[in-house]
Amino acid sequence: MDAIYARQRHFYDLTRKYYLLGRDRLIARLDVPSGGTVLEVGCGTGRNLIAVAKRYPAAKLYGLDISEEMLTTARASVTRAGLSDRIVLQQADATDFDAAALFGAATFDRVLFSYTLSMIPDWQAALRQGASVTGGALHLIDFGQFERLPGWFGRGMKAWLTKFDVEPRAGLFDFLKSLDPTFACRPLFRGYAWSGELRR
Repeated sequence: MDAIYARQRHFYDLTRKYYLLGRDRLIARLDVPSGGTVLEVGCGTGRNLIAVAKRYPAAKLYGLDISEEMLTTARASVTRAGLSDRIVLQQADATDFDAAALFGAATFDRVLFSYTLSMIPDWQAALRQGASVTGGALHLIDFGQFERLPGWFGRGMKAWLTKFDVEPRAGLFDFLKSLDPTFACRPLFRGYAWSGELRR
């Protein structure tokens, strides 16, 4: 991941805002309780955590990512935003991390996955791990199967995403329901994105 993001991290946010759709909608739905905690799994450049911190000024935020290159950008962005006292960042594997050792907390009021599962080879393990540290609600958004968009668009998007080692997870909804039958799953933007929400 460091090899992939060594250069991309410098322009990642500028380009991704045009096709990582629904992230701000997800953040608006978090409904973080006053003084609550939020963990983002696969936090990348820190863009989402900064947005969450601004929307929920009493929240304490945590982020982990496997790429130290991305975390270098995230730490710089958090510092520029004046949020170093509220956002803690650590390098870790999304599929196997010790939240208590990393952050001093075993569970979090909100756990967030934003366009990360399509890049994690063992995405099922990452979801199990995220669910295990969810004390309130788990929220996710990622690429869908483009099922209600023109066929040429879906084929083109999947081919293009493959160039960046991104694979929309066709079995996502079925896995979420197997993980917990109360998972609320829905397509967005005619299947461009899929979202899921689990409330404890």
